Amino acid sequence: MTQEIEIEFKNLLTKQQYEQLLQDFHISKNAIHRQTNHYFDTPTQAIRNLQSGLRIRQIGDYYECTLKEKNAEHAYLETTDELTAAQAQKMLEGEGFYAQEVAKKLAIHNILLEQLQVFGSLTTDRVEIPYKEGLLVFDHSYYLQCDDYEVEYEAKDAIKGNAIFDDFLQQYGITKKATDKKIARFMKALQRQNP
Repeated sequence: MTQEIEIEFKNLLTKQQYEQLLQDFHISKNAIHRQTNHYFDTPTQAIRNLQSGLRIRQIGDYYECTLKEKNAEHAYLETTDELTAAQAQKMLEGEGFYAQEVAKKLAIHNILLEQLQVFGSLTTDRVEIPYKEGLLVFDHSYYLQCDDYEVEYEAKDAIKGNAIFDDFLQQYGITKKATDKKIARFMKALQRQNP
């Protein structure tokens, strides 16, 4: 189990901006790795109502379950349990819950594990680059007949991180725009499909 505060800034990109950044940073195809997030919530959206998200992430043969809880603006408390492939598969099929530390956090919020269900998956092709005391991330995500592009910057300090990210956007001529988290973009797309 790990617990950490994640401080991140994000901005949507056009396909052209994304491809230009891959060129500018000399990103080769083999530097891009694929990950899939499988999102969970209750039928009453108890987790979403807490401004939180619950997912199983698969990267190759590695699986983890993470609960992201809003902590402050641009900051989330992440509780993560590593899973075996078999445990992840059972959780995705609704046959048990094997993320012990995540389960404890959900219990604090009175969220019943048996009410959890998978409501969808989102696949991302991701590049991560160390950048000015933080991590720069270029993402191309696919979900529900949508695909989008974004840049994220993960920082240790919110004030310094915000300044670095603003400078980055300005340097590359990217207009700053309010950008939802992936799970929120997924939910909006889901609601458009099933009004």
